[in-house]
Amino acid sequence: MKVLEDRIRKDGKILPGDILKIDNFLNHQIDTKLMEEIGEEFYELFKDKEPNKILTIESSGIAIGMAASKYFGYIPVVFAKKTVAANMAANTYEAKEHSYTRNIEYTVQVAKDYLNENDRVLILDDFLANGEAMNALIRICDQAGAKIVGCGSVVCKTYQPGEQRIRDMGYKVEVLARVSHMSDDGEIEFE
Repeated sequence: MKVLEDRIRKDGKILPGDILKIDNFLNHQIDTKLMEEIGEEFYELFKDKEPNKILTIESSGIAIGMAASKYFGYIPVVFAKKTVAANMAANTYEAKEHSYTRNIEYTVQVAKDYLNENDRVLILDDFLANGEAMNALIRICDQAGAKIVGCGSVVCKTYQPGEQRIRDMGYKVEVLARVSHMSDDGEIEFE
């Protein structure tokens, strides 16, 4: 997606630890016009899969899921929570996820009321690096008996194992911006 690659080149920052910071338009401050284009692109890539739910993880994936939902006819967006709240149902699906950027492990949860064996799930997230978050969402779908119809990521670092890991599990994976190299001097290359 050229418009996304151009925006990453313009506004992206490379931080120590191989971190690509694009929170000024994707996941802290959101460029809603760009997010609409991202949602439409995911629709074009997965419309033939006919999902009835989008599954993502808090908090960065929520805006992505909502933007895509519009194009799929406003299907529900379910997001895995990283923290337990007092109003969270005790009856949940759970999976562990290690955050690459925060270097901590979360137990992500989805209430059983929102995911079941009748669901055709499209998993969407902002970044795919090692595949930890997406793998946790896949395990939650497995627990629910839901069918995964595809996995999408806004950005993927193709030199890390996440995308191949998810493909090797048998899932269709679509990525909008494929980062093949980042250097300490700010150089970002795309496939």
